[in-house]
Amino acid sequence: MTKSPPDADVRRAISPVICYPVETLPKPDLGLYATAFRTAEVTQTHIAAPREACAFEVARGQFFRISCTEGAQVGDLNLWNAHDLTERFYSGKTRALHGTHVSTGDRLWSSFPALRPMATIVEDSLDWYGIDPHGGSVHDVIGTRCDPYTNHLLSGGQYHHCCHSNLTRALAQARGLSRTEAEPFVHDVLNVFMCTGFTRDTGAYFMKASPVRPGDHLTFLAEIDVLGAISACPGGDCSTKHSSDLAPCHPLRIDILTPAPGALGDWQSPPCNGYDRSHGR
Repeated sequence: MTKSPPDADVRRAISPVICYPVETLPKPDLGLYATAFRTAEVTQTHIAAPREACAFEVARGQFFRISCTEGAQVGDLNLWNAHDLTERFYSGKTRALHGTHVSTGDRLWSSFPALRPMATIVEDSLDWYGIDPHGGSVHDVIGTRCDPYTNHLLSGGQYHHCCHSNLTRALAQARGLSRTEAEPFVHDVLNVFMCTGFTRDTGAYFMKASPVRPGDHLTFLAEIDVLGAISACPGGDCSTKHSSDLAPCHPLRIDILTPAPGALGDWQSPPCNGYDRSHGR
């Protein structure tokens, strides 16, 4: 290790600066969303079977709710613009704007050049968890998704029910694509119900048993027409390991809820980002 300079402690003591102050971000009208949600009724239900994924569509102005039904289970969520798969959930920018974990009032942002809210969290039954003594919290936008490539790199095995593969199959089926065509559109996820953080000594990404229990749920308003897919992770509650047939796994339920006509008043779906895309030339 390199020898510390004489002013090492002074350098470490410099105060941090928030990269993206969010005071000027467009604010969702959570009161309006809550009022509309109280009028909403379930109009479709989808089930992601254990170690599998399912796709679902949500029209702008509808709600979708992801629920734990039978036992502790985490899910890996992808979102796309239902009319353009190149506009997809941007976990890195969502993390930069809202932090490593998301909850009520936070939004899932889309990729460049659109960079707009795709969905807003309106209800989180795990918002009580906060940050635990290990630095863990739930619903992370840190991790990617368990995948067969990293699994092969680390173990040499061929495992086909990693969340990446599950999402690839679900997207392929939903859009009539081959798996080869669908795979490039699968992207970094929102890890729904997953409890994660970073160790203080080495900064390693860790997971621990999710606090989710049957009846817990995470609910969103779809800000644009979205195609979603969620994988019931082969890690189950992620208390032991990823990519395994050993962990107890359970289904996840996705309900699509339609509010009463006019319940959202004059709400409008957000436009694409206003940057002129000239890039200085």
